[in-house]
Amino acid sequence: MDIIILTGMSGAGKSKAANFLEDMGYFCIDNLPPQLLCNIVYAFKEGQGGEGFGIDRLAFVIDVRSAEFLAGAQAELNKLDADGINYRIIFLDASDDVLIRRYKQSRRNHPLAKEKGLSQGLVIERRQLSFLRYKATYIIDTTNLSIPNLRDHLYKLIQTADDVDERMSLLLVSFGFKYGLPLECDEIIDVRFLTNPFYVPELKPLCGLDKEVREYVLANKEAQVFLEKHEELFRYTLPYYIREGKVRLTMGVGCTGGRHRSVVMAEELARRFRQNDIRVLVNHRDIAKDPQNETKGLNTLFD
Repeated sequence: MDIIILTGMSGAGKSKAANFLEDMGYFCIDNLPPQLLCNIVYAFKEGQGGEGFGIDRLAFVIDVRSAEFLAGAQAELNKLDADGINYRIIFLDASDDVLIRRYKQSRRNHPLAKEKGLSQGLVIERRQLSFLRYKATYIIDTTNLSIPNLRDHLYKLIQTADDVDERMSLLLVSFGFKYGLPLECDEIIDVRFLTNPFYVPELKPLCGLDKEVREYVLANKEAQVFLEKHEELFRYTLPYYIREGKVRLTMGVGCTGGRHRSVVMAEELARRFRQNDIRVLVNHRDIAKDPQNETKGLNTLFD
């Protein structure tokens, strides 16, 4: 199990970092009282009946918001060490002047500065967190980091050699233009230029998941060229989407009814993107629409 303890100075970016960890597949628990750390880790490792919950990435945010419990953090970490449970501590820090400026901009109260000045609150916070900073696996200074830079930095620290790029996932949605555009799409691909299996009697009742329809659509040279160009374009743009902090890119692939051409092309694009170690999900929005209804609609137009 991969366990990360995220801590550091208030205003250094822990909330953003926790969001990024969630995007990277971690189950995050924010503002955890440290005395509960071991019990929660053991609960997730053992799960129901000792088989676990299927969660292999955990992240806990521990900071001075639980100041009255913070003293127990050292004992909990010692227990994890004694039981041979590996974990990493990521400590976020920034210069005092930057932390003060961020608090003034956000207009939020520092948890230790309610009855004191902000500068004094930071001094107390640094003292209380000093043992966690000392034990930290990584210390990230966010003084001069932008939000996308913080995300990239986190990813580089926690990734393993076997990881795919967890910073971005791609959702491919096949759909029929006659039923409207998917509102969530960032990009729309129109494949209505391809020869339509709908007008082939033996293919009409089938869908793009059937072998016969797939072979019919992909037999077109223009389909192959189209796929190659879109794969090349996506591989070119992906690093720049990641640079701008994009978490999920939703790409719509549309044909007339959403049963044949768009399904085949979405599945083929997904296959090609997965070969480039990209996380891909596919949703065929209109595949269950009855093709007979399309014939009835066409007949009504010409009556």
